[in-house]
Amino acid sequence: MHFHSRLSAPRLRAAITTASLTAAFMAALPTTVGAQSPPPARRPATRPAATPNRAAAVDTVITQAEVSARRAALAEKVENGVVLSYGGRALVHDFSTFYQLSAFRYLTELNEPDHALVMVVRDKQAQSTLFLTPLDPRTAFYYGQRVDTASSLARYGMPGRSFAALAGVLDSLAGTGLPFYNIPDVETMDFARDDSLTRGQETVKSLSRKFPNLAIRNGMALVLQLRAKKSPAELALIRRAAEISAEGHRAAMLTANPQAEYELRAAIEYEFTRRGAERPAYGSIVGGGYNGTTLHYMKDSDPVKPGDLVVMDAGAEFRGYAADITRTIPVSGTFTPAQRKVYQLVRDAQHVAEQMSKVGMSVRAAADSSVAVRTRGLAALGLIESEEATFDPPWAVNCTTNPAPCRQANLWMIHGITHGIGLAVHDPMQGAGRDATFQVGDAFTIEPGIYISTRALAVLPDTPKNRAFIAKVKAVVQQYENTGVRIEDDYVITEKGLERISLVPREIDEIEALMKRRRTIQP
Repeated sequence: MHFHSRLSAPRLRAAITTASLTAAFMAALPTTVGAQSPPPARRPATRPAATPNRAAAVDTVITQAEVSARRAALAEKVENGVVLSYGGRALVHDFSTFYQLSAFRYLTELNEPDHALVMVVRDKQAQSTLFLTPLDPRTAFYYGQRVDTASSLARYGMPGRSFAALAGVLDSLAGTGLPFYNIPDVETMDFARDDSLTRGQETVKSLSRKFPNLAIRNGMALVLQLRAKKSPAELALIRRAAEISAEGHRAAMLTANPQAEYELRAAIEYEFTRRGAERPAYGSIVGGGYNGTTLHYMKDSDPVKPGDLVVMDAGAEFRGYAADITRTIPVSGTFTPAQRKVYQLVRDAQHVAEQMSKVGMSVRAAADSSVAVRTRGLAALGLIESEEATFDPPWAVNCTTNPAPCRQANLWMIHGITHGIGLAVHDPMQGAGRDATFQVGDAFTIEPGIYISTRALAVLPDTPKNRAFIAKVKAVVQQYENTGVRIEDDYVITEKGLERISLVPREIDEIEALMKRRRTIQP
């Protein structure tokens, strides 16, 4: 979603550099802020011309055979059991369009509300049934016809039954001794722990009460394992989502005399719609000045003014697949000298991570390389006391056993840089844990950031260490007050290697050159 790696504390710790890796990277890095520019051979950020890939993406569908293969792969993992997956509920308002839950869509490609899937798996072979909720004829005149029991086999490769029969079928299956694998019906796994009142959760609670000895397991991890490696069809859809998203960001850069954040958001989201996206993949983040230092700012309602930077984190969703791009631009069209320093530092950090995000390379090492570049740069700017200096953080962490999150640099760069993209804006990647490596079939982002504001100093606990830190850096922080910079691109790994698929200007000179093409319009 933004992003970021919107990491929980354990995941944040996993993304932060280790002392050994950081030392190795820092020894090879330049000491002058902004001196390490990406090499001339980097891919240009020109507008992509119409290509067979673009046409193919528009024509691409996830076939019934591919979805059937997904269920077969899940059955291999389950071996013996009952898989239960609810789809999303019908909306109780008319302010937006229904969008299917990603796990249910992955297993069915059925983009309608109020249905469920049951897979009965024995010896790794599955019998799959859709439980369907019809609309009464009058309501169907308003909202359209839904798949029914007569058409489900032809359309989705699975027989259908009435949703009203589901409870009885589950009771019967609970008596077979097979374990149940519940696929949580949550909008996003980012908030799965907080989403406890869904139909799936209520069903699980009811079954547990009626059948105390029934083994009920969370099957989402198995589905996420399958979703991690993207098929050629999925990669085509992700590419198209990224192309559309790039055009949205380009349109924002060409918006003349923006007066408010929502004008830039409107330019972005207009392109999303015009080019065939179903919706933004997440709430668009358009934050100017102070708001650009709030990672998930989504009000997009405040004025923007010359002298501000604007962080624009917005991606389109195309046929269920998400892109995730962030650009930071100057409202005036020209970066100030101070803004250039911070921006180039973030861009250098992204570049070094790109160099290390290739097949077989460590995901953690790529993140560490980015942290190392930014840490050195922050020290050179005087925003931290030294590269190894620590502070007493306002969140719970044991700095004695795990000093990395307590380094002063992390106050200005508090999120990770890599997450998968796909049916969710935070989709899984194939590698997991500290030893994860990049693999063919991965689709992901790289998104370093730096966010400078005196409010970060204001939330620090009043300790001797923090008082000394604040006294040393506060004047410098005020020079860079409300400077937020994030640069995020989308990538896929194929047999040919790493490819950046979000082709929109990101170098300082490219952004300024494009913004000079804005027409001057008097308010």
